[in-house]
Amino acid sequence: MNNKKLSRLLEPNLKFYFFFMLLFVAAAVPVSWKLAVLEAAVTALLYVYFRQNNQKRRQGVLQYIDSVTGSVDTASKSTLINSPLPTLVFRPDTGEIIWSNESFLQLAGVREHLFEMRLSEAVPEFQTQWLLSGKQESPERVTMNNRRFRVYGSLVRSRSKGGAQSMVATTYWVETTEADRLKDVYEASRPVAAILMLDNYEDLMKACEDTQRSAVLAQIDEKLRTWAEAGHGILLKTDRDHYLFLFEEQYFQHFVDEKFSILDTVRAIKVTESTSPTLSIGIGKDSPSIPELYKNAKLSLEMAQSRGGDQAVVRNQVDFAFYGGRSKSTEKRTKVKSRVMANALRELMNDAGEVYVMGHAFADMDAVGAAAGICCAARKRGKTAHIVIDGNHTAAVPLLKKLGALPEYENVFLTPADAFLQMRADTLLVVVDTNRPDMVESPQLLESCNRVAVIDHHRRAASYIENAAFSFHEPYASSACELVTELLQYLVEPADLLREEAEALLAGVVLDTKHFTQRTGGRTFEAAAFLRRAGADTAEVQRLFQNDLKDMVTKYDIIRRAEMYRENIAVAVVEEPGVDRVAAAQAADELLTLKGVQASFVIYAADGAVLISARSLGEINVQVILEALGGGGNSTTAGGRVEDSDPESVRQQLIGVLDAYFEK
Repeated sequence: MNNKKLSRLLEPNLKFYFFFMLLFVAAAVPVSWKLAVLEAAVTALLYVYFRQNNQKRRQGVLQYIDSVTGSVDTASKSTLINSPLPTLVFRPDTGEIIWSNESFLQLAGVREHLFEMRLSEAVPEFQTQWLLSGKQESPERVTMNNRRFRVYGSLVRSRSKGGAQSMVATTYWVETTEADRLKDVYEASRPVAAILMLDNYEDLMKACEDTQRSAVLAQIDEKLRTWAEAGHGILLKTDRDHYLFLFEEQYFQHFVDEKFSILDTVRAIKVTESTSPTLSIGIGKDSPSIPELYKNAKLSLEMAQSRGGDQAVVRNQVDFAFYGGRSKSTEKRTKVKSRVMANALRELMNDAGEVYVMGHAFADMDAVGAAAGICCAARKRGKTAHIVIDGNHTAAVPLLKKLGALPEYENVFLTPADAFLQMRADTLLVVVDTNRPDMVESPQLLESCNRVAVIDHHRRAASYIENAAFSFHEPYASSACELVTELLQYLVEPADLLREEAEALLAGVVLDTKHFTQRTGGRTFEAAAFLRRAGADTAEVQRLFQNDLKDMVTKYDIIRRAEMYRENIAVAVVEEPGVDRVAAAQAADELLTLKGVQASFVIYAADGAVLISARSLGEINVQVILEALGGGGNSTTAGGRVEDSDPESVRQQLIGVLDAYFEK
């Protein structure tokens, strides 16, 4: 059969030509029989010649094919047997070892053969799933006799005589023991830079007597040096309240395992009954160069400071990691900074063609009030201002109606889509009440704008708006409205502020301070006094918070579902969809009025996801807790959103996060 196929491929088809030659012979017979005999003889000779020639050609081709295939087979067998790499052939489905070369026998510690052994006996840690999935390299190193290998292989499917299909795997083992050891040594010896800073150095010095200051600082230095000894590195005091700590990567996990205990150690030092030092630590690691390492350490320290201090922040090549940060933050702002920031914002507005203001998605009164304050500052500078907001998804409908009725606010409010279409190249975008790019009203608008200013009071998360031309970020402030009010004191006169704008700003302060009961400092009341002088009516502000009967019933229905966890945490879960966000937030606030409750969580379904509204009296940091679930906020007010889940599942996740929080 093979010869016939070869003949069809190699021999030219001459039957057609000989057929016509015979026709010519037949045609020549009537004309001349001698000519016909001559033609017939020539045709016969040609036929015999071509038959013999084709036979020789076919034999030559067959000999060539045999020599080539024989050489290939011999070479493949020789390569497999004499391969410098340890080679193992086995059946991955049964674990039966078929063959191995001498190099692999030496690795396995077997003198004769492996035919009677199973793969699991020869190499217990070797997994074969990667071969069955079509990969050609093992995803993990394989350890055999205290040596590590990178394994390559291929899988061949064949059929036996009975027709059954079997699989045969051929693997090649490349030893990486020394290379992996050098890699581990390199990674373990990579430098890590940490910058340590005393958060409240000035307060400590004011609280101490002149004779105590040196003793307090010496005590802090001693605690730091004792803690740093575990890192076998260098601790240098670079300033009165700054330290630089350099150590190797191999000691970093020790500090993580002990949860940066220096934070608690320093906080335990009592200067006075109400004053204790707190420490912020910024760490940079996994950087390709020393300058970038130090830059990441500084960035981590800024992150720790922006989140309230008393914590350690680690910056690697991918993201941030946070440790600590549970104590109450103290107010550390100065009017000097507010004046400097006000001048910077004034210059940005002067250079801008128009001003757009945008808060977070589902804007509340703090976001809308702060936006109204920025509109006043822009109006004072003669600039056109627009507030970007989705009027159908907001918790500040009464405030929007009140501002929308003013002639100064005609055509001020724009939807995100309209704002994106109308925005000019010289637009200044002011983002208020959030610092996260994924939380703004329109991420597309944020990405398209060249100049961005950020005014926010929430603790900075791992994702934040970078490269902002202006950033007034104060986690110690009660609200974004408080920060905007401080700026307005240097940008406008009280008479320039409309009464409705002053009431909008005051409503934002009232909302985030829970009627001046939480997160209030001296600056909070100063801002409220300025707004009162500008014409804000507290009775009108109170009317903005009035609920209708339906919302009141919803709020108390949520409270009715609350259950206590760990005796001081109230958790309410609403399975039914359609819960109003404002009612859920108010229910979380109301739960804090219960005796013994220090934190409250309301979990409900809305907008195709599960939302969490969290509140705290300050002892429990709800921002740290919800950050583990993808949320954020500040220590007393936080929120979160979980996609593709249900309220009960989120409750279980929250319980796990709470347990981890208290274990730390």
